[in-house]
Amino acid sequence: MTTEIRRHELAAFLRSRRERITPEQVGLPRGARRRTPGLRREEVAHLSAVGVTWYTWLEQSRDIHVSVQVLDALARTLLLDPGERAHLFQLAGATDPTPASSCMGVTDAVRALLDRLDPIPASVQNSRYDILAYNRTYAHLLCDLDTVPPEDRNCVILMHTHPQWRESVVEHDESMRVMAAKLRASMAGHLSEPAWKMLVKRLQSESPAFRENWERYEIAAGRGKVKQFRNRHVGLLTVTHTDLWLNPELGARIVTYVPVDAETRERLEKLYALAGDPRRTVTR
Repeated sequence: MTTEIRRHELAAFLRSRRERITPEQVGLPRGARRRTPGLRREEVAHLSAVGVTWYTWLEQSRDIHVSVQVLDALARTLLLDPGERAHLFQLAGATDPTPASSCMGVTDAVRALLDRLDPIPASVQNSRYDILAYNRTYAHLLCDLDTVPPEDRNCVILMHTHPQWRESVVEHDESMRVMAAKLRASMAGHLSEPAWKMLVKRLQSESPAFRENWERYEIAAGRGKVKQFRNRHVGLLTVTHTDLWLNPELGARIVTYVPVDAETRERLEKLYALAGDPRRTVTR
């Protein structure tokens, strides 16, 4: 596909997605004089934090550069599903930096290991705290993770923005402070990478608590410790956080929560049984 054809396809795709979104879906009033189907260009520009003229040029197939940060913002504003998001980045000739685009390093053997660890909750995470894969028990430990969009499956994002995840962490305020400090420590070697800058920018925009903790400039190293979670299905869980490193250079690791007592082990076994098919929501 030539660059010119791709620009025209990108413009048409953006227009079609914009016209299908109602103002109510993004929290805007409809108004009595609205004639445009869906959102107006200026509304998409405002919600995506880009200039109206710039966005108009984009829909007019102008030859302009589109950063991955802007593509990410447009995908969120236009409520794109994973397939549509991938199509947007492909048309723009860009690589999607979010974990939704790939799960590098998660082999079939690693997935099998995660399953064998059940009912011990386990997930594969990278140094940015993106959750790349997880087993059945982990899927229902802090929230129904299967219902979270892949691009939002990040421990720092969930800690600061997902109500059920937040309620499940017993020492929530302290955990938020530590997570911000861990993220700053991890980011030292990735300061120029778009995915890291996008993550911090999003957190600063969506969470006042993160902004406050980020400005502390605290640094914390990752290490195993005892944690407590309050699971809505089985109650209080006391576990030891242990990392099993898959690729230290890339920060890929299996994160496990091993029960510290018989009561927690029994409750994790119950949670695993309640989860049933990992494609279903846990019910009592």
